[in-house]
Amino acid sequence: MKTIFRTVILLFLAAFCFQACQDQDDVAAPQNLQVQDFIWKGLNQYYLWQADVPNLADDRFGNQEQLNSFLRGYPDPVTLFNSLRVDSSIDRFSWIVDDYTVLEQELQGTSKNNGIDFKLSPKSSGSNDLIGFVRYVLPNSDAANKGVKRGDLFYGINGTKLDYDHYQSLLSGDTYTINFCDYNGATFVPNGRSLELTKTVLDENPIFINKVIASGGHKIGYLMYNGFYGNYDDQLNAAFGELKAQGITDLVLDLRYNGGGSVQTATRLASMITGQFTDKIFSKQKWNAKINKYYESEDSEALNNRFVDKINGVALNSLNLAKIYVLTTKSTASASELVINGLVPYIQVVQIGTTTIGKNVGSVTLYDSPTFGKSNRNPNHKYAMQPIVLKIVNSVDFGEYTNGLVPTYDVPEYINSLGVLGNETEPLLNAAISKITGTTKMIQREKGKELEYFTDSKSLDGIRNQMYIDKAPEGLLKAL
Repeated sequence: MKTIFRTVILLFLAAFCFQACQDQDDVAAPQNLQVQDFIWKGLNQYYLWQADVPNLADDRFGNQEQLNSFLRGYPDPVTLFNSLRVDSSIDRFSWIVDDYTVLEQELQGTSKNNGIDFKLSPKSSGSNDLIGFVRYVLPNSDAANKGVKRGDLFYGINGTKLDYDHYQSLLSGDTYTINFCDYNGATFVPNGRSLELTKTVLDENPIFINKVIASGGHKIGYLMYNGFYGNYDDQLNAAFGELKAQGITDLVLDLRYNGGGSVQTATRLASMITGQFTDKIFSKQKWNAKINKYYESEDSEALNNRFVDKINGVALNSLNLAKIYVLTTKSTASASELVINGLVPYIQVVQIGTTTIGKNVGSVTLYDSPTFGKSNRNPNHKYAMQPIVLKIVNSVDFGEYTNGLVPTYDVPEYINSLGVLGNETEPLLNAAISKITGTTKMIQREKGKELEYFTDSKSLDGIRNQMYIDKAPEGLLKAL
């Protein structure tokens, strides 16, 4: 009965909110404008900043033909999509694709990939040239099979230098030759090494390292987790089960290269770390005014993400920790930041590394269907949108971190002293161990070369640097 009531209310809200558009001639968009029609109507309904975009106003068009006339001015769907977004300084993360199959796969960790996870940095201050830094290599990939390793530096692709204007096109090919270089303490020097690498479809298990380190009387769990992919949630729970079975006293959660993913997975991860806060609010969603108005008056609970104790009926392997150590860099984004911010009101979070990217907003996949969901999708195209639709705050309503979350202890990654991921002497992990034990001496490093952040491989494709919910609210039908 509650579901029926909710649906009736949602349908009433849709009719009320879009009355100006409902008074149309009920003329469907012509086939050559179907994608554009879907883009406008989806953003009009769900886009977080809908009220700030004049061309998305509910009363902007009096009927379908007026909307069609506007859409004809945008034969390229991507151009239309970008024209309907607010300034990029506000919306840095909305996305559109022409094949939702690829989008769905990448949101679950499946992508066409040669195995290199990398960061790109300016070669020097004021330079347009870029240097690539290999952060880690995916197992069973072409890069792994050909000996590429963490710390390898590269300056070019197919003999052409990487720079601000050409890096995307150079790195987009399925097969390319990567040109490596060395850092001699002052500059980057080509070393004559080149490798041809080919992209294949790879599934990235985000649980990259899961181990226990005994040090100073402590059993320290170390989990390097590189993406919030919902189809790996059971394996994440199993990884926590292994840590719990070994009786860990402390946990270091390595999110330094984690660009984000599922809000649900972030909530589950936070619940595995804790366990003592089941059913308490982990985070809150804030949608645009139209959708928020309904939820606040009729179903305010739908705006809350609460700590849980089960995944699909299976008990979580929760650690009941009161303190956690989290490793971060500029590549730590979205759902990773959500975990940190959501835990802060409940337990002590010691952040080690550098400041995160600052993404406090979330998206959802919208399809061209009557409800913008997967059912009854338009068979004439495969476009889908991943627009920002909500802002997320923690239980005490804090969510203002667009400049990033600042670490408790600043520990940069220097390319001349990177260390091996998971090794006790790796600088960020070593810093965490020294803070946990109070006895292990932190390895002293001379200040080396820190590569300034420009972009990274997850941000480059846009899709793997998201914080998203699984589906749009059901019942709010298309306005037109």
